[in-house]
Amino acid sequence: MPSVIEGEIREPISLVRYALPFYSIALFLSALLLFTVQPMFTRMVLPMLGGSPAVWNTAVMFFQAMLLLGYGYAWALSRWRNLRGQGLLHLGLLALAFWFLPITVAAGWAPPIESVPTPWLVMLFAVSLGVPFFAVSATAPLLQNWFANTGHPQAKDPYFLYAASNLGGLLALLAYPVLIDPLLGLVAQSHFWASGYVMLAALIAGCLVFVWRYSRISELSDNKASTSSATRISGRQRIHWILLAFVPSALLLGVTLYLSTDIAAVPFMWVIPLALYILSFVLTFARRPPLAHHWMLELQMGVLIMLAIYFSSNNDWLLFGLHLLVLFVTSMVCHRELALSRPVTTHLTEFYLWMSLGGLLGSVFSVLVAPVIFDSILEYPLAIILACLLRPSPVSHTTRERWRDVLLPAMLLLFWLAPQSGIFPVRPGQLALLIFYALIAMALYSFRHRPLRLALGMAIFILGGHWMGNAGELLQERTFFGVYTVSENPEGKLRALIHGNTVHGLQATDPAYMRYPLGYYYRDGPLGRLFNRFNGQGGLHRIGVLGLGIGTIACYVRTGQQLTFYEIDPMVETIARNTRLFSYLDACGKTTDVVLGDGRLKLAGASDGQYDLLILDAFSSDAVPVHLLTREALQLYLRKISPDGILLFHVSNRYVQLVPVLARLAEDADLSARRQFYQPGEKQRGLGAYDSDWVIMARSDERLDQVGPGPRWESISATPDTRLWTDDYVDLFSALLWPELLW
Repeated sequence: MPSVIEGEIREPISLVRYALPFYSIALFLSALLLFTVQPMFTRMVLPMLGGSPAVWNTAVMFFQAMLLLGYGYAWALSRWRNLRGQGLLHLGLLALAFWFLPITVAAGWAPPIESVPTPWLVMLFAVSLGVPFFAVSATAPLLQNWFANTGHPQAKDPYFLYAASNLGGLLALLAYPVLIDPLLGLVAQSHFWASGYVMLAALIAGCLVFVWRYSRISELSDNKASTSSATRISGRQRIHWILLAFVPSALLLGVTLYLSTDIAAVPFMWVIPLALYILSFVLTFARRPPLAHHWMLELQMGVLIMLAIYFSSNNDWLLFGLHLLVLFVTSMVCHRELALSRPVTTHLTEFYLWMSLGGLLGSVFSVLVAPVIFDSILEYPLAIILACLLRPSPVSHTTRERWRDVLLPAMLLLFWLAPQSGIFPVRPGQLALLIFYALIAMALYSFRHRPLRLALGMAIFILGGHWMGNAGELLQERTFFGVYTVSENPEGKLRALIHGNTVHGLQATDPAYMRYPLGYYYRDGPLGRLFNRFNGQGGLHRIGVLGLGIGTIACYVRTGQQLTFYEIDPMVETIARNTRLFSYLDACGKTTDVVLGDGRLKLAGASDGQYDLLILDAFSSDAVPVHLLTREALQLYLRKISPDGILLFHVSNRYVQLVPVLARLAEDADLSARRQFYQPGEKQRGLGAYDSDWVIMARSDERLDQVGPGPRWESISATPDTRLWTDDYVDLFSALLWPELLW
């Protein structure tokens, strides 16, 4: 009899070792699908809803909320003790999702006439891909819980499988902008995603075989340990999990926005911080973490002290790496604290549920709350301060120490303010400054074992540096579309509207020159010469402009002409009409209209043939609205201009070269296209002229010949390796100017 029992037990144990590859591959593929479908479907709806950043923000919120629902479903399912029933129910959900494949935008859904409404967009996401995304989102906690019941030697602590899951997400994140999107159109991407979903369903079915066949042995071997180790989870522990997940999530979005706003408005900037964020999950939940936790705690102190000292310095590429290092190290610390506090497998799905809730709350705070209550990116330094509060505290909390937690940072504040007040003057010598900041660094480092003391100390310098960096601006406003700043040059002669770190308008403060177009729109530049040419001939009666800025182009309008601006952000119009800041619209815009909303959507409502000149001026920042540069968009523009109408594209951009894209579009539409790259002389630069790049199109060469003779406008033609951009296919990655990005 014993030999028979041993034979029964030995056979499953010898085969169950194959469970780990099944579960690892399934988790890897599920994350790959999750992180691929997010940008894929958002790209699908952009031509329908406009290129507003609010569309992307709403998409992020939807996916995070669906992930939370998926984790909640996994938690509820795990409470059902019948493993066979769990498996059959989930297989049914996976089968139901097949009705929604391949993923496309649901038919019959037309956007409302007003600006993009968030509830309508959320419903569109839910109807189009909610079921498949929900089914895949539950994979990570559900499969880990099932693996814990397989009897595998490592089943007692399956959390390391979370690393495999995040590794798939990391690969998808890096591959989508570099490989997937440049090589495949959206239709092909959707079909490949459906194929991956079929593979995932098959792998999950295979994982269930191990659970159903070997779960009895897991119960025999682990039952006693499970019942003795599974303890009740306190409310304080749940809150701690939420905060540990909240901080890296909020920090991720804060760092991303800060870098793209104050340092470099580079396309795909979001990829690097998000990759570091996901990598921290991979490393901290690994079976053998390669980076020791105490090393990360010490490194965190070093990078935070450096950031506290240099936060108010001029932002440039030298600090770019420091901000990314702060994000990575802080994420490593918080996520490792999560991994170290993980409960026994009885509470595995609940652990992931609270962790997911913390991540969602972090994004809600950064995406929805912060833009409403802050006029700058204050959530970034606040997330750093909260991270200090979450550091482990190995020392006791006596009354005396609590008092010192407040008094010592207060003394440090006085020490920091002393040089500015003149009480303790610091000479401008480098040695004196070095000693001064060394003392500050030593004080902050001594606070490392007292979270509250450290948080207050960091708040002094990080918040102080943040406010010092924003001091002296005439205006600073924040919307869902970014941060707008109005500032003057040191001499007070020029005033600029800056979105992030991209200038969107420049005006002289001298009343004698306040009607003079400056910046990209300088009179001796391509735009000024074009208006001078056609205004003299009387050939421009109706002009449309996508992109308002401060309304500079209005000062080219003459009597009898009608100008219509299309602007997506109401705040831009508010700033442009504020006569205490800018006066182009007030002085020159008597026959000017401003239509609020996405340019492509609103232009579709204009009469066909309405414009003699249509100017596309929306491509200067990092968030290039690619839906304005597709074949379908160009066809719309051609319908809205008169038979001899002209299209003018302003494509000045530090990091993206759009001229080849426009040349390919012009070739496809059988249009004549020319380009002028204007470089003003030193005298013109001193008066406020900027380098600018323009592409002009018309239905015939004869019409373009009227722009003006000479070599200023050069013909452009498409290169063989430039693919046509359509609503289905866009390759922004190949348009990047890599020398400017790297240097």
